[in-house]
Amino acid sequence: MFEKISEQASRLVSLTSKSHVPSKTKVVVITSGKGGVGKSTITSNIAYILSQKNKKIAVLDADIGLANLQVMFNLKPKKTFFDYVQGTCEIEDILLKTSYHNITLIAGKSGFQYSKINNSMHFTRLVEDIVALDKYDILLIDTGAGLNEQVQEFLELTNNILAITTTDPSALTDAYALMKMMSLRKDKLMLCFNFTGKYEVGASITKSLKSLALKNKLNSKFMIQYVGNISKMDSISTTGRLRKLFTKEFKGDIVSSQLNQIVENLMRNMK
Repeated sequence: MFEKISEQASRLVSLTSKSHVPSKTKVVVITSGKGGVGKSTITSNIAYILSQKNKKIAVLDADIGLANLQVMFNLKPKKTFFDYVQGTCEIEDILLKTSYHNITLIAGKSGFQYSKINNSMHFTRLVEDIVALDKYDILLIDTGAGLNEQVQEFLELTNNILAITTTDPSALTDAYALMKMMSLRKDKLMLCFNFTGKYEVGASITKSLKSLALKNKLNSKFMIQYVGNISKMDSISTTGRLRKLFTKEFKGDIVSSQLNQIVENLMRNMK
């Protein structure tokens, strides 16, 4: 299934890129195999850190049916990207200014069933249209959990993929499933451990995952790049409840320092 989506997306990207002016916008997909690992919180705070580096950031909430980034950015969107996909509004209508300098949100819609547009590559065209605007330095795409067809479509659009996981066995099992799938078409996967107190713990588990991949004869050229860990801190849940970003409200906390380092590693590895 991933190969089918990959071929469709590659053909569409090839066709659209010929008609679009070259864009400065780099696309980064932030994903996870398992839900509940803090992916959306990390995405919104990565956007803030990048914005403080004078980068213009667009954040696409691609968690189909369970969108919640409007909560993180304390917005009540009148239009979502689904309205644009349906053709009922212009792309400018879904570019929502946040209260944070240099950050624009493209909101999703919670509790909505997208069955009518399955396998139609609408999401690929949406991303291409945002990139073609040439307004942003980086487009962050926050996918849903799991490896469904919608998630796979977003994963195919870039080589800049950051997977969020934890040390929970079920999360690691899902992370390895993501690795197996990505190794078929991609050359690397960046890995971040959330709710993990020590950097060395994530580094050790990443090494074990690499060994498992070699043992199971995954693509030997496929690289897993460990970019860092984030500790579990009360400041994260506190700011989340208040609809604020912990990297702004608690700049001196260790978790903010850890995420800043992750962003540095992300930018270093970005193509």
